[in-house]
Amino acid sequence: MSVSAPVSTVAGRSPLDGLPKLAAFVRRDFLVAWSYRTAFVAEWTTLALQVAMFALIGRLIDQRLLPSYGGTQSSYMQFVSIGIAVAAILSLGLGRVATGMRGEQLMGTLEQLLLTPTSALTIQVGTVLYDLLFIPIRLAVFLTVVGLVFGLHFQAAGVLPALVLLLALIPFVWGLGIVNAASVMTFKRGGAGLGFLTALIALGSGAYFPLSVLPHWLEVTIRNTPVALALHGIREELIGGSGWSVVGWNLVIIGVSSVLFVVVGSLAFRRALLRERRRGSLGLY
Repeated sequence: MSVSAPVSTVAGRSPLDGLPKLAAFVRRDFLVAWSYRTAFVAEWTTLALQVAMFALIGRLIDQRLLPSYGGTQSSYMQFVSIGIAVAAILSLGLGRVATGMRGEQLMGTLEQLLLTPTSALTIQVGTVLYDLLFIPIRLAVFLTVVGLVFGLHFQAAGVLPALVLLLALIPFVWGLGIVNAASVMTFKRGGAGLGFLTALIALGSGAYFPLSVLPHWLEVTIRNTPVALALHGIREELIGGSGWSVVGWNLVIIGVSSVLFVVVGSLAFRRALLRERRRGSLGLY
């Protein structure tokens, strides 16, 4: 039998009260990741196979047809390696919250977790905080290794502006991930279309090919989406070394979109949580 907890369990508590719990989430996720070393190796092996596949595809592409950034003509491997890294981050960010919720459901601990004096926001942040800390390290290691193996040159001066754009994009991806988590909580298998959504966003943002190859109306429609802007800006910084001059307007659009989707995701998650508590079905999967 499922027991429902009052929604106002944590009313009046300071946001700082959740900090020790966030540290506990990070420690738990690190220990879980460390205990599954095979999965960790398999994840990086998949990235390596992707890079190898696109390296072969790159031999068929006329490099002169690729865009230039900051006056620097990009090679296909420079172009696509950044796309692969950002697409992997998209997949991680979109799925992590939903995967965490689904795992808690399957282990039978979701209801017990929500019965504790822990806010929904703390739970949402806690499920992704380890990845938020890991993502910049992952991106840096990935691009460094690819650059050394294939002799690619990335602009060191563009690292900080590129990191700022990436950090601005993460809340946008997290907001979508929270919406996905809300669907998992409601429909139990709501994350079934995650792979399709990730592929659609990656393809539609120019992760693997320039947007200029798309029909003009479609290119105009999607080139100012947050992911497309972030990808273009990161390439401008790491390939062309364009500096802070190209960050400003892109950062405004990405930042506004991130705030909007975090709000939408949080509301969707809260509604799903209230619905399942009323129905007494939090522990069902």
